[in-house]
Amino acid sequence: MVAKVFVVNDIDLRHLRSFLAVARERSITAAGTALHLTQQAVSTHVNRLERTLGVALLVRTSRGVLLTAAGEELAAGGAELVDDIDRLAERVRAAAGSESGTLRLACCPVATSLFAVDVAEILEEAVAGLRVTLTGARHPKHEAELLTGGQADAAFMWLPLGDARLHHAVVRTDPRAVVLSARHPLADRPALTLADIAGEPVLRPDVLVSAEAQRFWLSDPRPDGTPAPAGPLVPLVEDCLLEVGRGRGIWLAPRPLESLMPAANVRWVPLTDAEDFDLAVVWTDRAPQPLITRLITEVRTITGYAEEPHAA
Repeated sequence: MVAKVFVVNDIDLRHLRSFLAVARERSITAAGTALHLTQQAVSTHVNRLERTLGVALLVRTSRGVLLTAAGEELAAGGAELVDDIDRLAERVRAAAGSESGTLRLACCPVATSLFAVDVAEILEEAVAGLRVTLTGARHPKHEAELLTGGQADAAFMWLPLGDARLHHAVVRTDPRAVVLSARHPLADRPALTLADIAGEPVLRPDVLVSAEAQRFWLSDPRPDGTPAPAGPLVPLVEDCLLEVGRGRGIWLAPRPLESLMPAANVRWVPLTDAEDFDLAVVWTDRAPQPLITRLITEVRTITGYAEEPHAA
């Protein structure tokens, strides 16, 4: 005789619950009453469970049912299995409940504030009992200070960070643009390459969190290995537009900033061969992990970002 093999996935829990009720009551009719099901529904569940397992579980008599040896075994082990599943469901619901509370998001008004407002509203609609607060940060350095100082749970920041205290998960990829004075000879080009701007000094806002981040924003070194021409250091991101407009240099920036930082005397031109910017959710070890996980999931749904299969 060939042994029949089955796994838990093969067993419909509705069928098992019906059988356990029959085993307790020793009656299909009484089991139906206890489960608020018809006698026919309970009988059908038991029959399907017997077909799944390939064994007879009970014998019907004029005074109810008798369990077979297989039925007695399933009644003993099945009750424990259902109890385990019920306890697991309670733990899952409790874990979902841990997503409630308050999530404090830091965001830069000139960069990600509008995006953060949309995220906050969607999160509060999706998670019952969750309150999202938004704290304005003056620049990326300030965002990092709010995170590491415990005044914020998460922030939206462009990578790289170059700070081991900060964890991140990418949620959007943004193409890069060259910001030039409207009077610049290249301003009317539909697109530019790094070779086109090889000799142009690149403005450096003094707000980035690390030397690694500054090199990335400068696209330094260039593809041929030469260093990027470093332009003047300016206090804030907004100052880059002022200096570009005055012809003091160019700026390499994420293209979405154009809609948030319009200026009549500058041009935003796509840069076709520089690395894109990755926008990420950033947090520290002290952040509430269930809320961070939910934040990443919801934001990726909004942006349509799909994590690479090999990504950590």
